[in-house]
Amino acid sequence: MRFLLSGVFKIFITTFLVASITFFLLHVVPGNPFTSNKALPKEIIANLEAKYHLNEPLLIQYWLYISGIARGDLGPSLKYINRSVNEILFSALPISISLGFVALMISVPVGMGLGILSAVLSKKNIGYILILFITLGISLPSFLFAGLLINILGTKLRIFPVALWESPVHMVLPVITLSFVPTAYIARICRAQMLEQLSEEYIKTAIAKGLPLKMIILKHALRNCMISLITVLGPIVAVLITGSFIVEYIFAIPGMGRYFITAFTNRDYFLITGTAIIFSFILSTLNVIIDALYKKIDPRIT
Repeated sequence: MRFLLSGVFKIFITTFLVASITFFLLHVVPGNPFTSNKALPKEIIANLEAKYHLNEPLLIQYWLYISGIARGDLGPSLKYINRSVNEILFSALPISISLGFVALMISVPVGMGLGILSAVLSKKNIGYILILFITLGISLPSFLFAGLLINILGTKLRIFPVALWESPVHMVLPVITLSFVPTAYIARICRAQMLEQLSEEYIKTAIAKGLPLKMIILKHALRNCMISLITVLGPIVAVLITGSFIVEYIFAIPGMGRYFITAFTNRDYFLITGTAIIFSFILSTLNVIIDALYKKIDPRIT
């Protein structure tokens, strides 16, 4: 119970700080979403500012916003008229979760498999090829990899559609793009930890006793690698579940990332802050879950 209460407190404090910092950073920049539109008369701009309380002192705006968050209200969208941030984000979140979940189901097993193989076969040619692939995956930016997939598999070969979110076929290119970098990153972490474990004395003893290599790797070495893997999985899962902003924007997927980018260009204060709050909540929740998994994997951790 003490661990649970501590975890809930951490989630609450982290989300509150992210909401506060994001709010004040956005209001540091002079002006607001309406003053940049020179086509609107000053009277209309004044009425819009009064409607959304943007003409109030900053501390009063902050109090109104935090009070709304406490009631579960993330505020209205300043760009999408008659739509609330709750409506926008909770309609986009399932799409981002679907995209991220499928990418996660690919990244974790493939990344761990490549990491283990590259460590076990590190002195063979296939090991060098796997290291090259892992390095390429970490170094290649997502937008460049997405462009290559669109150009080759979408435009030239016409195998997969290059945009929108209408059928399972439309998921192929975004999922491959989104899972490419996390797969390589997980493989690199797993390879480094596996190489370290394979050089330990208990592994050498197990080999000397004649235990099968598969059992040594999966039952003994991999278990001791899980702490480092779980540590990096938290942020990776949060990014995948909430959706990659760049990937969703490139493939015109109506997820959270697309709205987040357009919110910045439109200076939609409430939508930006709402997206940051949801991302922070998911990430802090995953960190609490990871702390619980630490104790499950290694009871010596307190």
